[in-house]
Amino acid sequence: MIEFGVIQFLVALLGVVIGIIFGALPGMTATMAVAIFLPLTYAYDLSTALYLLLGLYVGGISGGLVPAILINIPGTPSSITTGFDGHPMAKRGEAVRALRIGITASLIGGLISLAVLAFFTPVLAKLAIQFSAVEKFLIILFAMTVIAALSRGNMTKGIFAGFLGVFISLMGIFPDNQHMRLIPSFLTTELRDGFQLLPVLIGLFAFSQMFSEAESGMKHMVMSENILDGKQTRKFSFKDFKGQIINLFRSGLIGTFIGVLPGVGGSAASLMSYSQCKAWSKHPEKLGTGEVEGLVASEAANNGLTGGALVPLLSLGIPGDSTTAVLVGAFMLQGVQVGPLFISQNPDVWHTILFALLLCNFLMFAVMFGPIKFLANIIKIPMSKLYPAVVLMCVVGAFSTRNGNMVDVITLVVFGILGYIFSKIGLPATTLLIGFILGRDLEKYFIDSLKGSGGDLSVFFSRPIGLGIWALIVGFLVYAFYDNRKAHKAKIA
Repeated sequence: MIEFGVIQFLVALLGVVIGIIFGALPGMTATMAVAIFLPLTYAYDLSTALYLLLGLYVGGISGGLVPAILINIPGTPSSITTGFDGHPMAKRGEAVRALRIGITASLIGGLISLAVLAFFTPVLAKLAIQFSAVEKFLIILFAMTVIAALSRGNMTKGIFAGFLGVFISLMGIFPDNQHMRLIPSFLTTELRDGFQLLPVLIGLFAFSQMFSEAESGMKHMVMSENILDGKQTRKFSFKDFKGQIINLFRSGLIGTFIGVLPGVGGSAASLMSYSQCKAWSKHPEKLGTGEVEGLVASEAANNGLTGGALVPLLSLGIPGDSTTAVLVGAFMLQGVQVGPLFISQNPDVWHTILFALLLCNFLMFAVMFGPIKFLANIIKIPMSKLYPAVVLMCVVGAFSTRNGNMVDVITLVVFGILGYIFSKIGLPATTLLIGFILGRDLEKYFIDSLKGSGGDLSVFFSRPIGLGIWALIVGFLVYAFYDNRKAHKAKIA
């Protein structure tokens, strides 16, 4: 039974609106929005919390098109290619038209990913139920491999960040013998249970941004041109999508597929979709000059990410991107375990997720499509007035993790500094977070596998499903080395 009422509707609407604001402000992402508002879900049951968090997710991804089109600065990483054609359209007096084309493409991309989520996740979960500890260990190892394979040109950094996350996750008590490990003796009491997920993710994705903004002086981002206020030379019409149906569905499916791959991110989805659009275009030389097909490809792909990233989370317990990694925290707060048994054990929550995603996509369209000319003024909000409130929410959220433990606030600051350093040296914070989330399970399934086999390592090569996963791991590693080498050669050239 789907839990839905006035409260759920209002919470979803609130989430969408706040998500759009976060997405539309350069430097503030959907992940940051979900991370900051996650502590509020303490006050709600899981179903109501999901309406809020999925609203923030959908709104945050969609809002990134506003600054991308108007000032050619992507509000979120997933909008990186939106400005390629959206901004030239705005400069020639088609800003509102470009915004509405992007919003409509976002809706369709979101609905495509929702359909894939609804049909593919239960099938994958049923397959995963048959997994023993061996296959579960290998599937997590495979997730870490995918991260490495798709860290184009930065494979070593991707691997390092992922396994650093695993290392950090293992700090604290070793479950089998209750001995402390990897923790200095003077911190054994404070970090007995290791670092808490909530302050870690808020630090990495929200607080670290505060350091970056402080460094740049939190300059007020303003439109250099009165693009939106000037005369609009061409109005939006649904005829703009004539001949774009194949492009829409191809881009939505590409975004969904990229979302399914753990740790890849929205920027890869939009770039891959845009490159495919260019490859299939009848006039590829025109892309980048203000073509509808380029804008459609980017926005359909980045919203296709939303449902796709939930597929591995709900079927295998592996986050698809940084935002779904944050959603793991919501499930943990409510005592719900995501993974192969999630759908069979929580059918009401599963149906609520599907309905909430559907509702949030339509709410996003309703909130943005009509009043977009007024909503776009969000980008004029001074960062200097907005960020102090964000810092306060980060600290309160971390402090409330364990009912007022200052260690969690210190954790927030430490991982905020770590995230800031990562951004400076090019290490992916998303990879670190996914490694941190998966680390304990990676260890648990490895130990369980050895216990079941009496310490015989050949158990990892003894089952057909396991051999299939090994083939995927080797395949992705070969691709990773090849692609990494190709990327380095391109840099040298």
